[in-house]
Amino acid sequence: MRDVTVERNTAETQITLTLNLDGTGRYLIDTGCGFMNHMLELFARHGRFDLTVTATGDIEVDYHHLAEDLGITLGQAMAEALGEMRGITRYGNFLLPMDEALVLCAVDLSGRCTLGWQVSCPTQKVGDFDVECVKEFWLGFARNLPATLHFVQMAGDNTHHILEACFKGMARALAAAVKVDAAYADEIPSTKGLLK
Repeated sequence: MRDVTVERNTAETQITLTLNLDGTGRYLIDTGCGFMNHMLELFARHGRFDLTVTATGDIEVDYHHLAEDLGITLGQAMAEALGEMRGITRYGNFLLPMDEALVLCAVDLSGRCTLGWQVSCPTQKVGDFDVECVKEFWLGFARNLPATLHFVQMAGDNTHHILEACFKGMARALAAAVKVDAAYADEIPSTKGLLK
C-alpha cells in the first residue's frame, strides 16, 4: 500500500496530509493560501496522485513557513509511501509547455538531496503570494524525500504560467519515477542495493 497520512505540527504550522501514489488524481486541498491550493491541485491531477491536505499557519506574517512546511510534509509522505523504493523506475523527466512558458523538470529518487532551480520569474508576487516561497517548497520537498530535483526554465514571461509549469511538470516527472516496473518489482534500482 503506497497510501500514507503524515502530520506536521510546529509553532508556525499545523498540517495533515494524505498521499496515495497509486491514485487517480483526486484532491481536497485547504491550506489557507489560494495559490498553494491551486499548485497542489495541479500536482495531484497531473501526477495522478490522490492528495488531501489540511493546513493552517502563520500566514498573517507571510506564506514562507506554510510553503516550506507543505514541501517538507509532502516529501515525508512520499518517502514513507515509497518505503525502500523496491521496483520503482527511479528517474523521471518532463518538458512542460504552459502557454509561453516552457520548463524542463527532472527527478532522481536517489536518496540524496539536490535542488537545481534555474527559474527566473519576472514578478515577485502572484496575487499576495511571494514567488520565492515556491523554491522553499521544493527545497523542503527534496530534503525530506530525499531526492535530486532539477527545474530548468527555457521560456516564459508570465510568472503564474512559469510556476504552474514547474508544478505540473514535476508531478509528471515524479509519476514516472515512482512507477513500479513489473519486470523488476523485487529490485532496488541501484548498484548499492539501497536508495538512501
